[in-house]
Amino acid sequence: MTELWVYVELCREGIRPVTFELLGKAAELSARCGGRVTAVALGECDTGALIAAGADRVLVGEGLPFPAEDGLQAQALAELCRRHCPDMLLLGATGVGRSLAPRTAALLRTGLTADCTRLDLDENGLLLQTRPAFGGNLMATILCPEHRPQMATVRPKVFPMPALDVDRRGEVCRESLPPMESPVHLLEDLPAPGGDARLDADILVAVGNGIGGDENLAMARELARRLDGGLAATRPLVDAGRVPYPHQVGQTGKTVAPKVYLALGISGAIQHMAGVQAERIIAVNADPDAPIFAQADEAVVADCGAFLRELLTLIPQRG
Repeated sequence: MTELWVYVELCREGIRPVTFELLGKAAELSARCGGRVTAVALGECDTGALIAAGADRVLVGEGLPFPAEDGLQAQALAELCRRHCPDMLLLGATGVGRSLAPRTAALLRTGLTADCTRLDLDENGLLLQTRPAFGGNLMATILCPEHRPQMATVRPKVFPMPALDVDRRGEVCRESLPPMESPVHLLEDLPAPGGDARLDADILVAVGNGIGGDENLAMARELARRLDGGLAATRPLVDAGRVPYPHQVGQTGKTVAPKVYLALGISGAIQHMAGVQAERIIAVNADPDAPIFAQADEAVVADCGAFLRELLTLIPQRG
């Protein structure tokens, strides 16, 4: 039986949403290969929610402090992998996952494909791991035929959140972990800066190089506020210091999946669009040949400043 494992990323608020997204995808793959989905958690969590999201089994490793630094988590995860020999191990490409996954892969002497945008199975049941390559100019599909587990990280929002089946039944197993030591000691766990980015909002106002001056950028911020949405940005604006990094969307930023993505002055480079999974894209650009128009549901050829001024007159102020 093919064993598909999903790492359960825990935080102060509970289980991070990317865990459920990966469980939904793992359940889909498992149904095709006749496998079993295991959610592996290194601490106490809501096991019922994991089973409802698609886990057939929840494996809880006991004995680590919370929060545990990444080196200890990697040792614990590798220990459980050695005991059970899973075929696949999926992690979220979050700050934790991007640190934990390569450490675990090194301990297990297996391969790792980071920041996957697509997962599939070939005719032999091997995991097809697709991700951007060569600066985002092409997509590469990677196989790990010889070593186990086949490991991949996937950004949040790449896969949809599965519907929870509260009547679903599964198994919960608990295993003690041996004493572990790390040269790194966690002194304090602080929230990341830029918590107001709101890239999980239903409406995102995104700005690129073509937004123009600071006045136009301020109007874009105001529009996002009035729409109860978030402000997103391309890498050039972040590199220029005009927008903080937590707002960056794209291959080197966050992946977003809003209902509406209003792209202002964005050319549509593949490095940026790799992070956009929107239901509807509305693009505004002064260049009628901007590549983003080929991907947009609605295209507006206009100066961004004039467009924003007109739009703000139509949307009332929020209290």
